[in-house]
Amino acid sequence: MAEQLSLWELISNASFLVQVVMVLLFLASVFSWMMIVQRGLYLRQAHGLFRKFEQTFWSGVDLNELFRESNEKAQNNEMMSGSESVFRAGFREFNRLAQRGSTDPEAVMEGTERAMRVALSREEEKLNTSLPFLASVASTSPYIGLFGTVWGIMQSFRGLANVQQATLAVVAPGISEALIATAMGLFAAIPAVLAFNRYSAQSENLFSSYQTFAEEFSSILHRRVHSKS
Repeated sequence: MAEQLSLWELISNASFLVQVVMVLLFLASVFSWMMIVQRGLYLRQAHGLFRKFEQTFWSGVDLNELFRESNEKAQNNEMMSGSESVFRAGFREFNRLAQRGSTDPEAVMEGTERAMRVALSREEEKLNTSLPFLASVASTSPYIGLFGTVWGIMQSFRGLANVQQATLAVVAPGISEALIATAMGLFAAIPAVLAFNRYSAQSENLFSSYQTFAEEFSSILHRRVHSKS
């Protein structure tokens, strides 16, 4: 009766190249899960901070007081909502241009909106951090695993040339070793692609909310600067 090989024995008996492929896929899977957890926590916190800032902003709070609190958070390196960063950048530029005595409202608004666009770009970069890595793992891991499988099967068939009688018992262990590489590739790719799709949608929705807030805040400042002129 043939002895049944364990998973570890199949991995340890695989050829050197297939083992290298397995190690690469294992590392890709570990880093992928680290990114998945980190991104999940970050996006959840960012969404909560956005809701909290929206409630504070539209509660009728004094904008100068809100700006002062935002500056204190920035000085203490506290995480703040993306919309709060946009507000801070826009209101700081608005006050700076107004204090310089600029009499052209359009020039004031142009500078303010430019500052908010820069802040929006930075927030978009933060939201999309690590997503390219997840996309790379999702798209390349199955192919890397398939390469290890093809190579392992080639080595198995080459080994048949050295035996007198080719039986399934001789070929099966080599094929099993090779197929582990494909399984590991799929194990790394499936969570990565699911996380990438979910986090991409969440990041896009959150960034769209930041853009909407920037437009609304711009309208408020527009009314304020024209009321002074």
